[in-house]
Amino acid sequence: MPTRILFVCMGNICRSPTAEGVFRRAAEAAGVIDQVATDSAGTHDYHVGRPPDARAQTAAAGRGYDLSDLRGRQVSRRDFAEFDYILAMDGDNMRDLERICPSEHRHKLRLFLDFSARYNARKYPTRITAAGAVSSRCWIWWRMPRTACWPG
Repeated sequence: MPTRILFVCMGNICRSPTAEGVFRRAAEAAGVIDQVATDSAGTHDYHVGRPPDARAQTAAAGRGYDLSDLRGRQVSRRDFAEFDYILAMDGDNMRDLERICPSEHRHKLRLFLDFSARYNARKYPTRITAAGAVSSRCWIWWRMPRTACWPG
């Protein structure tokens, strides 16, 4: 059975789908894609059914990642039982998840950057800016923890 990983941000149109896309590509490159199952979701229902933000897709495509098959959805109570890891993109997302997570699944909640030796999760709450760009710093951020959840 694959390890199931859910990436979570606020609206599920920029950070979490990008993290999912980068992670999937890294899993493919490492030859472990059949050992993981990924998805992404938002803590809010602002963008349910919509593709990732055009700015996120442009930034991803410029780096060779295709996010066009992803669609926004909101975290559901079912997710807490179904996923092995639920990775929040920032502290606000973590607090939202903690409020709705059944106590028996709390151990699955982690900040995305808890898996990075290089970056502190509390210092990178970056979202897409009003100027329309996902910074290069974000791309480094998304690529750092990509192997942390893969089965041994």
